[in-house]
Amino acid sequence: MRSWRCKDRLLDVFERPHIMGILNVTPDSFSDGGLHYDREAAVARAIQMVDEGADIIDVGGESTRPGAEPVGEEEEMDRVVPVISAITDRIDVPVSVDTTKAAVAEAALGAGAVIVNDVSAMRHDPAMAKIVEASGAGIVLMHMLGEPRSMQSNPKYLDVVGDVRSALMDWAAGAERAGISSECIAIDPGIGFGKTLQHNQLLIKSVGLFAEYGYPLMVGPSRKSFIGMTLNLPVEERIEGTAAVVAWCVAQGANIIRVHDVAHMSRVVRMVHAIRGAGEVGS
Repeated sequence: MRSWRCKDRLLDVFERPHIMGILNVTPDSFSDGGLHYDREAAVARAIQMVDEGADIIDVGGESTRPGAEPVGEEEEMDRVVPVISAITDRIDVPVSVDTTKAAVAEAALGAGAVIVNDVSAMRHDPAMAKIVEASGAGIVLMHMLGEPRSMQSNPKYLDVVGDVRSALMDWAAGAERAGISSECIAIDPGIGFGKTLQHNQLLIKSVGLFAEYGYPLMVGPSRKSFIGMTLNLPVEERIEGTAAVVAWCVAQGANIIRVHDVAHMSRVVRMVHAIRGAGEVGS
């Protein structure tokens, strides 16, 4: 049975889709910046998300919203490491660190994290591959055009689906050449990261193609601006649009869904998974 290897954990993401709950310990993330900046509030939210159905908690200390300014290494470490340590002390749940910095990843893994979710696909920090390889952590390689401050400045592709697929396969191959086991690698097409409304819609429409490579496929559409643009809704009213995208992605074979609204999306995921796994009529 295939699984996603994350240090000493084997996550059965190919047997059932997993929910990754977003925990931003930042003052400025686009959807929930500042809500869980306090350590105790962050830990309480992590526990709540697990109760609501989260399989993984993803802790981030630097906003990657369009136009976001970078955070220093020490400050990011100070934000995420104590929270990860407190979560892993309190509950037995796989924790991911959302970072592009090798030193932050190393400290987070030492504090109990088992996954590195790197929106730069390990291109931002050349030392990241060594940290991931040495630890045996799971690694999410996400596609982003440019970097957060400039990624939404007129992004262009010859063929967005083909270009993103090709880039992710090149980066996954590079990770394997660096010694990272293929069992540890997951991929993410990077919805909203250097893509227009049409780019995002095309990637979601074709998301099943990304599952064909055999790596766990993660998708993170939660509350993003393409949903707001499609439905003409502010961020706090995008739950139904998010649910529609989540349902589509799970039906097309996505293995990990990264979301804010865990309780609602967990139900969506479980329902779609049940339908996909239903036997033939009359059987």
